[in-house]
Amino acid sequence: MIVFDKLWITLKEKNISQYRLIKEHHISTGQLDRLRKNENVNTYTLNALCEILNCNLSDIAEYKE
Repeated sequence: MIVFDKLWITLKEKNISQYRLIKEHHISTGQLDRLRKNENVNTYTLNALCEILNCNLSDIAEYKE
């Protein structure tokens, strides 16, 4: 299962709020909700988050068995 626990840590480290993701970067509230619940998200969103945060996918997502 892919989990996004690291995303919230990275956001805090980079001083970027969920509100800023929504208002400035146009990440939908639905996508953020799915990320919070570790549900399916599209690769477009993951790519956008990596660009916004200037990080690698491994900084926001992790595979756990």
